[in-house]
Amino acid sequence: MVDGPPTEAMNLTEVIDEINRMRGTLGPRETFRKPDFLHGLADRLMGSPVLRNQPAVRAFAEDARTFDDDPRLSRTKLHINGEVDNHIFSLFDASYFPALSLDYLTYRKLPADEHLTRRYASNTMPVTIERMTAGFESRVVVALFPENHLDGSQNPDDLIFYFIDKFVERHLRLTRRLVSAVMAEGSFPLVLAAGPAEVERASSWWVRLHEYHHRQGDMPIPDFLPIKRLKPLAGLEELRVDVSSMLACLHDDALPARDALLAYEYILSERLLRYSVEGIPRPNYDAVASQVLFNYLIEVDGIRLRDGVIHLDPGLPGVLAAFLAEIETIERRIHSESAEQVQRRLLDFANRYADFDETTKDYRHIAYFAEIKQRLGV
Repeated sequence: MVDGPPTEAMNLTEVIDEINRMRGTLGPRETFRKPDFLHGLADRLMGSPVLRNQPAVRAFAEDARTFDDDPRLSRTKLHINGEVDNHIFSLFDASYFPALSLDYLTYRKLPADEHLTRRYASNTMPVTIERMTAGFESRVVVALFPENHLDGSQNPDDLIFYFIDKFVERHLRLTRRLVSAVMAEGSFPLVLAAGPAEVERASSWWVRLHEYHHRQGDMPIPDFLPIKRLKPLAGLEELRVDVSSMLACLHDDALPARDALLAYEYILSERLLRYSVEGIPRPNYDAVASQVLFNYLIEVDGIRLRDGVIHLDPGLPGVLAAFLAEIETIERRIHSESAEQVQRRLLDFANRYADFDETTKDYRHIAYFAEIKQRLGV
């Protein structure tokens, strides 16, 4: 009996295995941009019977051979942005995703609400990972940004990938436990009742709204990224876009009402609780952002803490709108003040609600959330 041609699944298994083997032989990361290394890597890729027939591999190999003359992975990005297939392959170098290097994945696009994608248009691509090499297996790699590639660049037409399966996993593993443990009964009814498919949909809504709002306002990203690179200001930017997203869910009547309310609850629970716990013991910018939001809401009675339980005030949406207005009022000054002056104002606002340690020149975590993390063992 003659065997037929290998199935696509079998081919992909071989591709993943081959890339994983190559990952272990790359050498030090500081050599990744050197012409000799890239030329040698291209030769290895195109010399592999398993890899050379993959369009994504061929695109990257051509970019690697010309990188010293044209340091943008133009063919690789064109392959990805044009959705030639559902494969992504590249050499990555991102400080906050250290697990990534030479990596490959295939994905499945997730459906989206028509009004959401039209009204809040961006290059966001919510997907579920189907097959992946070792780098993408890292729990912290929940997204892939254009600048994560070796060329470190982002163009307006570059797609931004969010791995929604990872959002669902961490929400069900961690955020759901936090909601049950620290929130007053009835605080997030839709979140607690949501199954994996609904969490997937809410996650997809979140990332689409998030990326859209980054590009809105008086100081959008990436235009004002240099001003917002400081940890507290990166956190404040995350709050600006997430609060904007929550308010869109509450006030855009053209969105499906139940899905919009679920997305509102989902974003608020993630931003208020999960980031607050995950940043311990040394808060990252997301954890600092959650500190700012938590302390602001406590101060203005948007939330109340009673016997270790968080109660949401019925007027919370109005409080969130007021919080957003404070940030927007400061950012509007960019039209009349220097970038340094506006940056200082934003920093003062963030530090009013975050716990900055002058001795270590870093931020401390809220003791309340440190106790929760220890109590739940998360």
